[in-house]
Amino acid sequence: MITNDTGDSISEQKSASPRISSTQELRDRFGVAPVSTESICNPAIYDLEKEKIFRKTWLKVATTWEIPEIGDCKVKDLPVLDTSLVITRGRDGKIRAFHNVCTHRGNKIIPETDTETYVRARANVLTCRFHGWVFSTDGTLKSVPAQDHFGELDTACARLREVACDVWQDFVFINMEPEPSQTLADYLDGLSVVFGGYPYAESTQAYRYSTVLDCNWKVALYAFSEGYHVPTIHAGSLPGFRGADHAEFKVMSPHASSTIFAGGMDTTPATSAFAAVLHGSAAHRPRPDQLPKAINPTGRPDFQFELPTIFPNLIIHLGAGCGYPGLSFFTHQFWPMAHGKTLWEGTNYFRPPATAAEKAAQIHVSALHRNAWLEDTATMEDTFKGLMSGAITEMQLMDQEFLIRHISQNIDKYINA
Repeated sequence: MITNDTGDSISEQKSASPRISSTQELRDRFGVAPVSTESICNPAIYDLEKEKIFRKTWLKVATTWEIPEIGDCKVKDLPVLDTSLVITRGRDGKIRAFHNVCTHRGNKIIPETDTETYVRARANVLTCRFHGWVFSTDGTLKSVPAQDHFGELDTACARLREVACDVWQDFVFINMEPEPSQTLADYLDGLSVVFGGYPYAESTQAYRYSTVLDCNWKVALYAFSEGYHVPTIHAGSLPGFRGADHAEFKVMSPHASSTIFAGGMDTTPATSAFAAVLHGSAAHRPRPDQLPKAINPTGRPDFQFELPTIFPNLIIHLGAGCGYPGLSFFTHQFWPMAHGKTLWEGTNYFRPPATAAEKAAQIHVSALHRNAWLEDTATMEDTFKGLMSGAITEMQLMDQEFLIRHISQNIDKYINA
C-alpha cells in the first residue's frame, strides 16, 4: 500500500498514469446518443440530487491556506445542504468542520456577511451572540451563562455538531453523512494519485469572482466542461485565437479529466508587457516540470491546462503558468441554491507577488480571465430558459463534450442507486 499526504491508504492498483481513452473507446463505452434534459428541467430531480449526491459525496469547501493560523475560521453558507458550516483550525492545528448552529436554541454562531465569511476566534473560542454560549474551535462547549439555572444540561453532549472533514493536497472537503461510506481517499480514488504532488499550496494569491445565476447548477457546470465553445463565445476576450483541441480524456469514475491544447492569440501591448514581467520571474514563469506526469506526457508545446473534474461540482484547471502567464491553476465550483439558482465561484491562484509590478501583472491576467468568464456566464441563464421552454428535450453532444455525457451518466447512477 502507499499513502497520500493525509496518511490515508490508497490501493497500489491506482496508477499515477491513467490510460488516455481514444474517441472510439469513449463512444463505445459511454455511447453517442443524445442526452436527456430531464435532470436539468425537473425540480423533483433536483430534490433527489440534494439527498443522493450532495449529502453523500465529498465536497470541497476551503483550502488550508485560507485558515492558516490557529483560531482561523471560514464560514460557508450551503443552501444545497440546508446549512451553514464553520471550518476551523483548532488549537492542535487540526482542521474541523461544524454546523454553524448553537446547540442551545439553534442560532448561527457566526452570522455570514456573504456566501463566505472569514473570522478569527479570539482566545480560540466562538461565542454565540444570542445568549453567550462559548465553544472551543474543537467544538467543545466551554461556558454557559447562568448554567446553574438549567435543570438538566449535559455540556459534553451540547458540543457543536461536527461534520466529516478531510484534506487532500491542501483542499478541504466535507461529507454530510453521519458516517461516510467512503473515506476521502477512497472517494477520490485514482484521481488523488494522478493529480497529487503538484505544489498547490504555493499559490496562495487568490482572485475570486462569484455570482448567482438564474439557472440549474448543471447548466453552469456543463458550460465550463467543454472547449467546443471557445472559438465562438470567446472571440471578444481572445482576439485572433487560433483554435482549441479538447482531447486526452481520462476516466476515474465518478471523476474524469481532459486536456486543452490551443494555438496562439493576438495580445495587446499591455498584456505582452505584463506577461513578460511574470515570465521573467523564477517564481511565476511557466513550470511544466511541476505538472503531474500524466498531464501532457508527450510534451506538446501548445498545452494550455488540464481539467480534473471532481464529481459533483468542482473543476480544477491545472496549467502551471503554461496558458495564462503566471497563473498556477484556477478553479470553478458550482453550488446549487435552488432548482433554478446557482452560485458560481471562479478563483485564480498565483504564487505571491514579490514586487508591485508582479502584483499589477497578476491583476491584469486575472482581469483578462474574468472577461472570458463573463462571456461564459452570459450564456447560462438563456440556456436554462431555453431548456425550460420544452422546445428541446435532449442535447446533441459531440466528442469534445464528453465530460458532459460522463457527468450526466454519473448523476443518473447516483439518483437511481
